[in-house]
Amino acid sequence: MMRRNIVMLYFLLLCSAQWSVVLSQDTARSAPTLRFLDQIEAYVRQDSAAPPAKGTILFIGSSIFRQWTHLQEHMAPLPVYNRAFGGSRTAEILLHMDDLVFPYAPRIIVYYCGSNDVNANVPTADIANNFTLFVEKVHSRLPGTKVVYVSINRAPQKIVKWTVVDSVNALVRDVCERSPALTYIDVNPALFDSTGAPRIALYKDDKLHFKTDEAYLGFTAIIKPILTKLWNAAAQ
Repeated sequence: MMRRNIVMLYFLLLCSAQWSVVLSQDTARSAPTLRFLDQIEAYVRQDSAAPPAKGTILFIGSSIFRQWTHLQEHMAPLPVYNRAFGGSRTAEILLHMDDLVFPYAPRIIVYYCGSNDVNANVPTADIANNFTLFVEKVHSRLPGTKVVYVSINRAPQKIVKWTVVDSVNALVRDVCERSPALTYIDVNPALFDSTGAPRIALYKDDKLHFKTDEAYLGFTAIIKPILTKLWNAAAQ
């Protein structure tokens, strides 16, 4: 049933785009795909057997969050759960919100996505706009939910696209600064040394993903105090 519903939604999204204009290369790069449906269905089965508590903290996004295997330990005692799926782009997060975001009405959502959009040459405005659309969809159904955007990493793998990464982050930071329901967090300081050089030892051979928990401990030091403040404020 879930697969059929998502396929139908995907078909309608493509039809809508084709009614307006013939898909340009940029639009095609931005379009959602069904390539992660098996991962989504695995989450749905997992949640059917052991659903997360409602009103907690959802981490969602791409592989940087997906591979944060000790997230719950690092964020304790904050009640967090992780529904990131590797390789995802911002349009694909939008496509799967009904399964991964809304069922448990998170009080706070921590969002990391856009890195794969940058690699796929999705226009910066589209990446930022997809985050804005994500927020609009969240607040249309969960008006009290806070959304936290975690900056796209300036990974060594993207060194030739750091200006693009910086541009997306700046666009989203501006959006977040205009709304008390949004928070922008820059985690890039955890990934660079005192001279401003990337900490290469943190990374796997792909120069994108992390080979140990060291980078995630750096993220924790930046993210956890802000989440704790938001959580405590929301509980009042």
